[in-house]
Amino acid sequence: MSRTPFFKSFSASFFLIRLFKATCNSCISRSLVYPYDFRLTEKEKTSICYLSFPDSYSGGLGDTQFSFRLRQSGGQRTTHYEDDGEYNREAPLTLQRESAHYFGYVYFRQVKDSSMKRGYFQKSLVLVSRLPYVNLFQSLLQLIAPEYFDKLEPCLEAVCNEIDQWPPPVPGQTLNLPVMGVVIQVRIPSRVDKPGSSPVKQFNQENLLPAPLVLPSIHELDLFRCFQPVLIHIQMLWELMLLGEPVVVMAPSPTVSSEMVLALTSCLAPLRYCCDYRPYFTIHDSEFKEYTTRTQAPPNIVVGVTNPFFIKTLQHWPHILRVGELRMSGDLPKQVKVKKLAKLKTLDTKPGIYTSYKTFLHKDKTLIKRLLKGIQRKRPSEVQSALLRRHLLELTQSFIIPLEHYIASLMPLQRAITPWKNPPQIRPFRQEDFMKTLEHAGPQLTCVLKGDWLGLYRRFFKSPNFDGWYRQRHKEMTQKLEALHLEAICEANIVAWMKDKSEVEIVDLVLKLREKLVRARCQHLPVKEETLQRVGLYIETIIGSLPEDLQAVLHHH
Repeated sequence: MSRTPFFKSFSASFFLIRLFKATCNSCISRSLVYPYDFRLTEKEKTSICYLSFPDSYSGGLGDTQFSFRLRQSGGQRTTHYEDDGEYNREAPLTLQRESAHYFGYVYFRQVKDSSMKRGYFQKSLVLVSRLPYVNLFQSLLQLIAPEYFDKLEPCLEAVCNEIDQWPPPVPGQTLNLPVMGVVIQVRIPSRVDKPGSSPVKQFNQENLLPAPLVLPSIHELDLFRCFQPVLIHIQMLWELMLLGEPVVVMAPSPTVSSEMVLALTSCLAPLRYCCDYRPYFTIHDSEFKEYTTRTQAPPNIVVGVTNPFFIKTLQHWPHILRVGELRMSGDLPKQVKVKKLAKLKTLDTKPGIYTSYKTFLHKDKTLIKRLLKGIQRKRPSEVQSALLRRHLLELTQSFIIPLEHYIASLMPLQRAITPWKNPPQIRPFRQEDFMKTLEHAGPQLTCVLKGDWLGLYRRFFKSPNFDGWYRQRHKEMTQKLEALHLEAICEANIVAWMKDKSEVEIVDLVLKLREKLVRARCQHLPVKEETLQRVGLYIETIIGSLPEDLQAVLHHH
């Protein structure tokens, strides 16, 4: 069966914006570079402008990269996307295209300029997409932004022409993406990939000269580097993410802020983090009042900030992580301490985790020892990151597997699905019934960590992450039921069923089967194409048994 591309090309999945800033509060130039016909609201343009520059003074000159996430304003609109629903069905949940948010990837340059009032000139090239491909898009910007800043228009036009020829991002495929004399080679992850495993290498480098720039991942960060000042608190941070707690990351730069927020939200994989998150947030953001108000509880969000002003405006939040610059050294970096929120001072707040949160589970001292041994043996950072990612994956799986087993038990038995009745309902999720299963089939079977697992589950049930997980699983199970019902219909003897049925009942069956067929194709139910074709033939057979006037009506209908 031939496949239609999810996008017309890879280039349809992002656009570029150039921004220049010369004064304290204004972007004196902003223009859409590519594609030329993409539409943004004025509110979105203003937000992207502010989010593409540091929010607080930095005397450092040179180039930096960071990212942000922006809420779409102005409702749904037509886009360059073809069927992103098909892409989302085949992509891992954590890499799906977002419909309500944009991701922004920024390459920022600050250079001396005596003609400017502030003594320097700032400019950014921003790539905006609905896909969370942080490694791929930042690598692309590393190639094109320096060249663009030096040579401007002609360079970018040539780059855009090259990008126009890129194939669409299809989950499971390895792509070769030529740009500026370099071929970026990357594999798009698929939902069928085993979590934590290295993807099967499909790289064909024989005909590629020069050798390609191979990206090991389109999205995974160097977790060890990001978490280096908080390694001994990784258990607490994992729990805060699992429970969807409001967390502020206060960092010295947009780079540190965005990397820490993205690292935090990724540590639940393969479970999707269903709360809001802002890798980099400024005082100019349209949601500023919403997040800083004291008239209601802080929202379920992880927000990264750099402006010291936030120390005062967000000090009522329950969990604040203050970090310094990330520096890799030969020893275990100095670990921040857990401190009481009352010790959060407006000026000169020291690095630390300011919270009164008490963890449900005990620390994993074995992990810290393994990471420490790796530092002593000068183990590469990517190996340390893999070790850390594996630990977090196993922790998440130990927590989620009992939930998966329980929800699977709510599915009706296949023998209860009969062709001429609506499929039976999925039984409701009862929290207390689930808790009873933990004694014999709980996380203790796969995880050595001790602690109050039951208390952690009870808190999890109140979080947006549980709601998101349950909705997704219930949707998948409902679609599976629909698919099984269609298969049962195909295996039934329709001619025998029709013998003692009235015309009204037969017409009703035709309409219901047609509705099921349309739903199966629209929702891409897990049904074989031959099953759908057989249902179509059944419909034709049934219509053919009816009087000609009814046949004409049904064919017209």
